[in-house]
Amino acid sequence: MKNKIISFLISFVIVAIIAYVQLPVLRLDFTSLFITLILFFVLFGVLCTDKGQLWTLTKTSKISFSIAGLLGIYLLVVPFVTSAVFFHAKTYRNLIGTVQESEFTKDVSPVNTDDIRLVDEQTAIRLGDKKLGEVPGLGSIAQLGKFHIQNVDENLYWIAPLVHRGAIKWLTNLTGTTGYIMVSATNPQDVRFIQELNGKPVKIVYQPDAYFHQDLARHIYTNGFANVGLTDFTMELNDEGRPYWVVTLYEHKIGYAGSDAIGVATVDAETGEIKRYTPSAAPAWIDRIQPERFIGEQINNWGVYVKGFLNARIAESSVLMPTPGISLVYGNDGRSYWYTGLTSSGADEATIGFILVDTKTKEANLYKQPGATEVAAMRSAEGKVQEKGYVATFPIMYNILGSPTYVMSLKDKAELIKMVAFVSVEDYSLLGLGETKQDALRSYKESLKAKGNTINIGNNSSVLSASGKISRINQSVQGGNTYYYFTLDSMPDLIFSSSISVSSEIAVTQVGDTVALSYETYGNNSIDITAFDNLVLNIK
Repeated sequence: MKNKIISFLISFVIVAIIAYVQLPVLRLDFTSLFITLILFFVLFGVLCTDKGQLWTLTKTSKISFSIAGLLGIYLLVVPFVTSAVFFHAKTYRNLIGTVQESEFTKDVSPVNTDDIRLVDEQTAIRLGDKKLGEVPGLGSIAQLGKFHIQNVDENLYWIAPLVHRGAIKWLTNLTGTTGYIMVSATNPQDVRFIQELNGKPVKIVYQPDAYFHQDLARHIYTNGFANVGLTDFTMELNDEGRPYWVVTLYEHKIGYAGSDAIGVATVDAETGEIKRYTPSAAPAWIDRIQPERFIGEQINNWGVYVKGFLNARIAESSVLMPTPGISLVYGNDGRSYWYTGLTSSGADEATIGFILVDTKTKEANLYKQPGATEVAAMRSAEGKVQEKGYVATFPIMYNILGSPTYVMSLKDKAELIKMVAFVSVEDYSLLGLGETKQDALRSYKESLKAKGNTINIGNNSSVLSASGKISRINQSVQGGNTYYYFTLDSMPDLIFSSSISVSSEIAVTQVGDTVALSYETYGNNSIDITAFDNLVLNIK
């Protein structure tokens, strides 16, 4: 009996050490629980063999090996039967919940140009590394962690913590790395290195790049979360700018598959304090609860298994496929959504619409909006300036002037943003390019007008009138179109711009001419003329 107790304790300690390293989920709908039990019974059986009889199996060893064998058979059979798509295609399709069909212009308001994202993750990484390099010696002991986008005080920022650069650097810096980097998603000039809050240093003690008890996943696991899945470790800032790790808690809804978020845990990056929330009770500053991978899989299953497994593999009738890439977008309500286009099976460059999924509640809305895929829009923008060799970033979709529009940056070989492109989702031959968002928007508006599209500049706009004498006037060619820029003596602080599509009179207007005009404003610095009359010319 004594030998059995010792064997049991040794087996338990070995398995506990392995579990401390591997962090298996000890839950019945996770195979890791059964693998851990199999390992324990195999070890226990081996230790209980009769060493004096050339490792002869004892009764206890036989029972232990038998239990391990039964658990092994269970792992081979039960997960397949309870989780195989062949048997559960309908359940997989319904995992995302009810997908409501809605209207784009009703749910998505026209966006202010100041809120349009220009900085993608790769640009944020480059800018963050440059900022980190401004601090002498810091780059030798720490490096940037993964960037995630977040709404901070109604502005979008890429946030990345400083993390340890290897085990040795961790051992010599157990008090944690210092601070985090913020890169504006709308203004590449706005890059901040936050090292202090309220006069106190910001320390990132618990992180994925730490070890042992400071390892983020292990810290959560050993503090009461061994029986739930952990994924999507994202750093987010609370309303005071204090960094927290936001970790999705999940379970399997279809046997041993069908991962689905059931809540979220927050971890104070410095103190390690852990709090658990349901999706509905999570703090408002948390943007993401539903992981990108889960939502991507669930959207795919919803579109593919519309008529069952065999139809998805053979006939492909009514099958919808998500377009490559899934992006995080923010609505006018400040909430974040997972976005992806939907295309019919076999269609390469055309979409039937797109889907938005709330990153907190998983509420899904389908918008039937035929048009181009993101890749087709990128090629269209790149083709417009092919002589420059610019490369388009993955586009973000907005409501621009009442039309669904892909917005992307165009970067040169040095990864510097050189231009901005607006491409119509409905017709990717309609696009506007410019060196700034305002210039691109102006060019895009001209393209829409030329095709007879209805222009809606949204709630943030106003239509005004002005008159006065031209004090300065000049012209510039952008994207093949000529734009005229001028100032009025009555409004010297504003620069107006227009093209001959508004009025041919502007092409022959000179300094000193008296003019009357109407114009629209949207954004902080964007002014667009809608009517122009040179009173000197007196042309009817």
